[in-house]
Amino acid sequence: MSQKKTVNRGPNAPQLVVMAAGIGSRYGGLKQIDPVGPGGENVLDYSVYDAIRAGFGKVVFIIRRDIEDIFREKVGRKVEDRIDTAYVFQELDLLPTGFDLPAERTKPWGTTHAALCARGEVTAPFAAINADDFYSAEAFEVIAAELTDRARKAESDHYCMVGYRLANTLSEHGHVSRGVCEVTPDDHLQAVVERTQIQRFPDAIRYASGEEEWTSLAEDSTTSMNMWGFTPDFFDHLDAAFRAFLERDLTTPKAESYIPTVVNDLIQSGRARVKVLRTDARWFGVTYQEDKAAVQMAIRKLVDAGRYPPRLWE
Repeated sequence: MSQKKTVNRGPNAPQLVVMAAGIGSRYGGLKQIDPVGPGGENVLDYSVYDAIRAGFGKVVFIIRRDIEDIFREKVGRKVEDRIDTAYVFQELDLLPTGFDLPAERTKPWGTTHAALCARGEVTAPFAAINADDFYSAEAFEVIAAELTDRARKAESDHYCMVGYRLANTLSEHGHVSRGVCEVTPDDHLQAVVERTQIQRFPDAIRYASGEEEWTSLAEDSTTSMNMWGFTPDFFDHLDAAFRAFLERDLTTPKAESYIPTVVNDLIQSGRARVKVLRTDARWFGVTYQEDKAAVQMAIRKLVDAGRYPPRLWE
């Protein structure tokens, strides 16, 4: 057995929660572990690598049991000796007391449920991210600094979010869904609304606002890519929101509960504040199979510029 090399970064070190249980239906496979780097790295490798460099002290992977073996082989074994690592499982029947899984339910319950699955492993301010998004080193640096500050101040109900320019988050191969944000002059989130079917047209960026209706969006609209920063008290809000969701939609086969909806409800009711950490970094993602070549090229350019080594974990 090899000796662990994990560095103990102390109680103020932020932690990383990675939502990696998604099926990837539009992509057509387990995109979380699809290689895109010159050394066979996947997108998630770069997120964990950037998190370690930014000072994160622990990573919690939320996965499904049916992908555990391949996920540990393709991701876990590369990082376990570099950062404290935990695995939790998002399972359909993992529900609060008083709720039973409907026989017809096959679809996951959404990101609210996913994040709740990590509750027992998170002990410090944490960032929650998707497994299939390339967020950039800059994004991890700014959110790590903010979360470390939260730990020092022992603040609760004051969270943060990395905000991207909408124009830097689109796919050339189809529409995407994004959380479009309203931000106050002092850089706090005022509202976040999930817009679906956003895509670039020759003259503008638009989203489908109704049947055969399209509404324009500004290129510099602040956009959430699900890179959130929370303190552990947020799990209480998630739990309450998920219970309310189940009471309302337990028997609705495709209903899901999302973190942005929970955050927006907290903001509107005055129970939380969310600081927006703006970045001009470009997001890369593999929503569609056709996106893979563009992501590979973008990472290759970053490697050539010296931002990452050609073999990430050597």
